[in-house]
Amino acid sequence: MTQPDAGPEVLAPAPWVEERGARTRITAVRTFLTAPHGCPHLVVRVETNDPGLYGLGCASDPQRTLAVRSVLDDYLAPMLVGRDPDDIEDIHRLLLNSAYWRGGSITGNALGGVDVALWDLKAKRLGAPLYALFGGRVRAYAEAYTHVDGADAAELADKVTAAVERGYRHVRVQAAVPGADTYGAAGGGALDRAAARRRAVPWDSAAYLRTVPPVLTEVRERVGPDVELLHDVHERLDPRQAREFLRRVEDVRPYFVEDLLAPEDAGHFAAMRKTSAVPLAVGELFHDTAQFLPLLEGCDGPSIDFARVRVPTLGGLTPARKLAAYCELRGVRLAPHGPADVSPVAQAATLAMDISSHAFGVQEAAVFRPPVHEVFPGTVVATAGGLVPHETPGHGVDFDEAAAAKFPVPEPLQHDRWALLRNTDGSVQRA
Repeated sequence: MTQPDAGPEVLAPAPWVEERGARTRITAVRTFLTAPHGCPHLVVRVETNDPGLYGLGCASDPQRTLAVRSVLDDYLAPMLVGRDPDDIEDIHRLLLNSAYWRGGSITGNALGGVDVALWDLKAKRLGAPLYALFGGRVRAYAEAYTHVDGADAAELADKVTAAVERGYRHVRVQAAVPGADTYGAAGGGALDRAAARRRAVPWDSAAYLRTVPPVLTEVRERVGPDVELLHDVHERLDPRQAREFLRRVEDVRPYFVEDLLAPEDAGHFAAMRKTSAVPLAVGELFHDTAQFLPLLEGCDGPSIDFARVRVPTLGGLTPARKLAAYCELRGVRLAPHGPADVSPVAQAATLAMDISSHAFGVQEAAVFRPPVHEVFPGTVVATAGGLVPHETPGHGVDFDEAAAAKFPVPEPLQHDRWALLRNTDGSVQRA
């Protein structure tokens, strides 16, 4: 009978590690769940045999948090113990291949948590801010955008003006649709907010097309041409509706329209590029850099203008930076994903990429609740519409384990409500 492989070859460090007698080794990979902002954050700490030397990463997947943690604790951590943390490329490929069926958001977030922690650890060993490892600064700060929502154009214009007074030059505007669920606009207008949170309010695409473009047009008229306005469709339109939406918002001159289509419909972007000058941003739902390639290539050039990179889900900074380099070559800008469910650790890691890449365009800037700053000392805060990286070694954000324990994560299905959204006819709608 053939005996199963006992596994020491799989777990053994790369052969050259023993040859060079590396002093620093990984001794443990620990994971922590916490929810100081209400959504689950999964933090990864890679520890070493050097006293006090560790790296922090973010593996936050708010919809599949426990599955990502299992991949880290049960599969990746045992493979990492004893390895040289400097071998980031080698470790990344090893962990990616170890699943055999590569890809997926669960594997991507688990790998991303480890990868960012290793980069943080390397920068700390070198005594340098993380961005210095990527070629240094190409800009003083990363331009950021904030979010506003409201029931009508007057309310939205007032909020945009207030954001501009705080220093923002880019503002995402989400308008409520009366009687319908509306992404990014709390409560769907006059509807009961509790019902909206339960997904008991349907999505109405026809009402959205009637309501939102005129509101955005009036907001532009009220605030003038000097502020960049953004809008997120959040993949809720089909290709026919998406073409009509672009036609109706051309006069708004948006900085970009985000997630006009779902990933499954991405093949339609090339045709839309030929019929509309409205800039398009997409990518936060992508879990593999290869998903971007058809949108960056093509005989007529790229079919998108901004890549919405979510660093943890793509597998960390190692693949994200390679994608950024290709975006630079293709003339596409980065607009990294950065809502509150991307922890301050991931935000700081993404900021290191922003600061060091000529492809960068604008960074989504979460406004974290006060408890987040207690759990994550060093959380970066947008100032005058920009994010400035720390000059301390690593990405500059730490993690307080004791403080984190005061904020337990919700039960999985209490937070994961995306799948409950329905259309007016009762059919399932995308988030």
